[in-house]
Amino acid sequence: MTGTSPEANILSENWQHNLMLSSNCDLYMGHLSDIRVLHVDDEPDFADLVVDFLEREDDALTVETATSASRGLERLADEDFDCIISDYDMPGQNGIEFLETLRETRPDLPFILFTGKGSEEVAGNAISAGVTDYLQKEPGTDQYTVLANRVRNAVERYRAEHARERQRKASDTAHEGISILNEDGEYIYVNQAYATLYGYATEELIGEHWELVYPDDEVAVVRNDILPTVADAGSWSGETVGLRADGTTFLEDHRVVQTDSGELICSVRDLSAEQELENELTRLSTLVGTLSDPVYVLDETGRFKYVNDAFIEMVGYNRETILGATPALIKSADAVKRAETYLGRILSSDGPDSVQFEIEIQPKDGEPIPCEDHMGVLPYEGDCFEGSVGMLRDISERKERERELKQRNQRLDGFASVVSHDLRNPLNVAIGGINLAQAECDSEHLERAERGLNRMEVLIDDLLTLARGDETVTEHEPVAIAQILEECWSNVETEDATLVADVDCTIEADESRLKQVCENLVRNAIEHGGDDVTVTVGEFEEGIYIEDDGPGIPEDEYDDVFTAGYSTSDEGTGFGLSIVKQIIDAHDWELRLTDGSDGGARFEIIPSESVPE
Repeated sequence: MTGTSPEANILSENWQHNLMLSSNCDLYMGHLSDIRVLHVDDEPDFADLVVDFLEREDDALTVETATSASRGLERLADEDFDCIISDYDMPGQNGIEFLETLRETRPDLPFILFTGKGSEEVAGNAISAGVTDYLQKEPGTDQYTVLANRVRNAVERYRAEHARERQRKASDTAHEGISILNEDGEYIYVNQAYATLYGYATEELIGEHWELVYPDDEVAVVRNDILPTVADAGSWSGETVGLRADGTTFLEDHRVVQTDSGELICSVRDLSAEQELENELTRLSTLVGTLSDPVYVLDETGRFKYVNDAFIEMVGYNRETILGATPALIKSADAVKRAETYLGRILSSDGPDSVQFEIEIQPKDGEPIPCEDHMGVLPYEGDCFEGSVGMLRDISERKERERELKQRNQRLDGFASVVSHDLRNPLNVAIGGINLAQAECDSEHLERAERGLNRMEVLIDDLLTLARGDETVTEHEPVAIAQILEECWSNVETEDATLVADVDCTIEADESRLKQVCENLVRNAIEHGGDDVTVTVGEFEEGIYIEDDGPGIPEDEYDDVFTAGYSTSDEGTGFGLSIVKQIIDAHDWELRLTDGSDGGARFEIIPSESVPE
């Protein structure tokens, strides 16, 4: 590919950046500047003489010296040079050995052997080692003009090849389709993106005429309108209709530029996805424009592409300020980073379809607003747009309620601790006194008093559980139901009761509180069903159940059994099922009471569909 700056006109800004054409502009303009040369020679005086003559011959050259191959390698490890000039006959390591060592790490760095020991053998060995050029030292000063020209030519070829290689790599990895046509209109180069765009392999297009990828009516437009414009003006850009290998067509953004040698460089970008996205955004705008919650859309670069009126009202900025800005306008750096992390999860192969998390929005004026940020991606034609759509929900009232609840719980917890301490101490004294009295005499009055005190102890435990148990569950972990059932059964006085467990599931829950649910339900079944009751635990479509074959619960008492203090058994405290209901509610689950399979009571625990993270 030849030519100068016109090639850059075809490229999008991103592709031009990838190629870093600006850094090579001096090369394309035919002028080399800032050439750093390292001259390695064991004669310091001669080395300095070469420096003076070379820098006088070409002011673009900056020449530095080293007096041995080992010193030259040390400098090359720390510094960048564009060309190496080296003597051959040097102590320690001669010039060809120096070259061989250098080629292990720098296989294409220009290397000129400038030696006073000229022979066919030396020249042949130098060529075999990969020398760039070979020049024999001679009397007079003309040799320095030749040497300067050799350096310039070697560096020019070196830089040109590297620039071409960078362009080839950039072309091969560019998102845009890039192709080059010869004067006959045949492909001599296509990158992978170009071939994929039209449904071909790259090798299938090489040698084919450009008419292959355009329908007949578009071929006429290219021939009659586009190519004449390119011939006159040197370039053309606009929209054309491409033809894929499978016969389908698509709208494309098309740019063509002609090089000095008559080749055509083409850049093509599929516009069908963008067109569909614009349609999707229009539909989205119509859909969310009337929603009361603030809604926003970010483009693939993470900038606001759309916001509804509710969003404008919340943040206090005008629409012109918001559109094109990043979320950092209204979100902290931490919130922006979290959003990027969540978006990455959504776009991963096994990630969720959407996420929600709490953040604070900083309006233009006023205090920060706590919000839930609901984020997903923009779907179209079964795929995902590399951007996101989000909805903010003001949770100021909820956070205030949570704050008040936390304060109330703290006061209640303090009260419960005092009650627990102040009640348990005299209770323990009374129980201890009865034990001592029973050792001295046998009286049914003492036994009755002991039963009353034991019941009081159970009541205190249940009351404290109720007082401390209405906090919302926020920490979850996987809990194996079969394992906690085994532990619960060993913690309850089961007498001759039987446990039938047909459950092998795991539930995200607070393990200690779920264990208390199971213990209370098992204890309730034994208290009301008798010592030989059978307790069955199993799974059903919505969750798990615990049932017994006892007398059951009348339907008109279903609501009453969950009331604190209600019990139909002389042994019960009336708080067990109330605690169960409280813990289920704290998990935001559902508890359902119905008849058991064998006439007893059946309690169904139905976890919520989504557990908060």
